[in-house]
Order: sequence, then structure tokens, then C-alpha cells
Amino acid sequence: MTPPARAHRPALAARLIMCTVMISVTAYSAAGASTSANGAPAESAVPRWIPPLGIPLEISEPFRAPEHDYGPGHRGVDLSARPGSEVRAPAPGTVTYAGTVVDRGVVTIRVDHSTLYSIEPIAAALSVGDTVGLGALLGTVSEGGHCNAECVHLGVRVDDIYVDPARYFFDRPVLLPW
Repeated sequence: MTPPARAHRPALAARLIMCTVMISVTAYSAAGASTSANGAPAESAVPRWIPPLGIPLEISEPFRAPEHDYGPGHRGVDLSARPGSEVRAPAPGTVTYAGTVVDRGVVTIRVDHSTLYSIEPIAAALSVGDTVGLGALLGTVSEGGHCNAECVHLGVRVDDIYVDPARYFFDRPVLLPW
């Protein structure tokens, strides 16, 4: 006669396997592969963007938040670039500005109701109102501003506050506010 504990081992093993699968699926979903109620992929709070000058993303000057609205800082990141290089849309959106600011070309794209990004110096291939897809050609690296054709400055504003653009390109633990 088989002891009662051994008689239930196949059922117990099946339950353990199911629990392991459920934990794995839950961990996978929490890592960013979640779905919405209708089964479509859910959008993450901070979606990953693509580097506007190609891979790898080479940051030559990092973001430095100002201490107050009018204080010194670096309200974006500078990306190493060569004059004439193609600049691609790091995220899809609608062009809200394409023109000259002082001595440089600037393109601004609205991603959603609260997020905008600007790239400069750029010779824009777009007009206000154009819709751009992820990776669409925005223009080419030009001259002017503090980059002067050695870099492209990428600035991101969320609710009219400049944030570190690097947060959109890298998976990083959040130890401090962005």
C-alpha cells in the first residue's frame, strides 16, 4: 500500500510547475511585456526611444538640471555628431516647430499631451504639422549653437519641465528623481 503523501506527489508536482509558470509570466509582465485588458501590448510609463544618430548613443555632455528655472545648467544631452549626418526621430510625434532660433536650426516634436523633444542644430526636412514615425528622417546635422556641428543637442520637456533625455534610452534603476 502506498502512503497517502506519495499518492499525491504527481498532483503536487503539477501544481508546483503551474506556480513556477505563473511566477515567470508575472515577472515577465512586470518587466515590460504587459498587456492591456483587450490583449494589446500596454504602453510603459517611459517608452524606450531610438538614438537619433544611430547606435551606439554617444553622449558627449550629460544633462545637468538647473537649481531653479533661470539658473545655469544643461537642459538636455549633447550627442557626438558629424556635419551632414542624418538625424532620425527618436520617438514618433507631430512637428510643432521647424525653423531657426538665433543662429541654428531647431526641430521640436510633440510626442504626447505632455512630452516634447527638440533637436539642434539641424537642417530640417520637415514643416510644422508633419507627423513623424519612429526613426523618420528629421534632417541633417548643421551648424550653430553651443554644438557648432560637433554635436546635436537633444532636450526633452515633460509638462514644460526639462528632464534628462537619457531616461528614454536606457533601462536604469530609479534611485533619484529623474
